[in-house]
Amino acid sequence: MKPLKERISITIDSDVLAKIKDKAEYDGRPLSQYINLVLKKHLQKDAQPQ
Repeated sequence: MKPLKERISITIDSDVLAKIKDKAEYDGRPLSQYINLVLKKHLQKDAQPQ
């Protein structure tokens, strides 16, 4: 069973959003899916011992 998703609202700098949109399009993913992927990767990296 897929995990439940939650809808949120955020404010993001327009230059950052433009870059994220470009990367999502290049990767062939919807924007929200790409942002979710990037955040998961960041959290995994952040959780690893240094």
